[in-house]
Amino acid sequence: MEHASTECLDREVLASLQARRLERLLSDMYGRNPFYTRKLDEAGIRVEALRFPGDLIQLPLTTKAELAADQMANPPWGTAVSEPLDRYTRYCQTSSTTGRPLRWLDTNESWQWLLECWKAVYRAAHVGRGDRIFFPFSFGPFLAFWAAFEAGCQIGAHCVPGGGMSSELRLAMIETIGATVVCCTPTYALRLAEVAAQHGPTSRPLAESSVRVLIVAGEPGGSIPATRQRIEESWNARVIDHHGLTEVGPVSFECWEVPGFLHLNEGEFICEVISPATLDAVPDGQSGELVVTNLGRTASPVIRYRTGDIVVRRSELCRCGRTWARLEGGILSRADDMVNVRGVNVYPSAIEAVVRGFAEVVEFRSTVSQAGAMRSLAVDIEVAASAQPAVAAKVSQQLREALGLTIPVHVVEPGTLPRFELKARRFVVEG
Repeated sequence: MEHASTECLDREVLASLQARRLERLLSDMYGRNPFYTRKLDEAGIRVEALRFPGDLIQLPLTTKAELAADQMANPPWGTAVSEPLDRYTRYCQTSSTTGRPLRWLDTNESWQWLLECWKAVYRAAHVGRGDRIFFPFSFGPFLAFWAAFEAGCQIGAHCVPGGGMSSELRLAMIETIGATVVCCTPTYALRLAEVAAQHGPTSRPLAESSVRVLIVAGEPGGSIPATRQRIEESWNARVIDHHGLTEVGPVSFECWEVPGFLHLNEGEFICEVISPATLDAVPDGQSGELVVTNLGRTASPVIRYRTGDIVVRRSELCRCGRTWARLEGGILSRADDMVNVRGVNVYPSAIEAVVRGFAEVVEFRSTVSQAGAMRSLAVDIEVAASAQPAVAAKVSQQLREALGLTIPVHVVEPGTLPRFELKARRFVVEG
């Protein structure tokens, strides 16, 4: 693997390296991977005639809907595999927050590639040998932090699983073992802080714990300034954001030196940003949809995969020294999360950016309902006991200024709203 050696390569050299690896991937995959062999044939593409990077846009885009349809037609694994089935040793699936889960297989070799990608996340977070990493979540069939756990072991960190525990027990474990790093979702980092404040299960405040870094993923909260600030203040620790997909792999991460950006791992991925409407490339500084080709997961690759993540790319040199492009503000939104309410496009991340700015708000939920042809949006909030009576009106006013909508905000009883360990579902669309 060439991860560390490619992080600071000249961008022209990097593009040449990517081109050679893509040519090799397509050559090895064609005729062995039925899904992509069929796609390339239907598009009339002769793999041996392609020249990269110029011919990249000739390759057809891949969508999640295509992969899901392929698995339904060819259960249970689909045909997007390049090796005999008896070579696959790992199984993961998507979290299915937007529909039927995708099932994904890896060989030992492609799984090791994933671990190498995660090691880039740890390098950027200044995590390594001597750190003790705590994983406070149940280990289900999601790629999520499985790769993070095994990669942590390989870099010499002490990795401690925290499945099958209550939040109180997990907080006690963090203190008992002297954890220096916690890997979780932004939501669960806040939930642990809430439990610590309510129940005080440890002998010292959370902000005085041994934890110095929280690596968060699964939601945009790690790159939303208000959410990030609340986590960092609650834990007195640095937040490092990270982004990936089960079917793609660990594709981006934040560096220690420059918060608020996610480096794209261009040593192992070709990353494009396109207009979701026209499918044309968009220049740096303009928002578009992230499209990813993974170069090393050869047993189960994705080619020009439409992630649905809306981003703004920047390609200038980062202060950390990496030449890999960055996503300004992280993942800004998801294309399939947008809801039009009375003529205004509303994204869940925009609501969170406002609500998390109010320290009095403990938890919240947005509900989009429809009466006839008209959609409406309302927000429920749980507030701290010390909150002023006018907090709901203040939140509503800030939402109106940010979104241009009048949104009713209701205070509900403590404990009314659900809590989450993995991806939160705070944006509910009814009907």
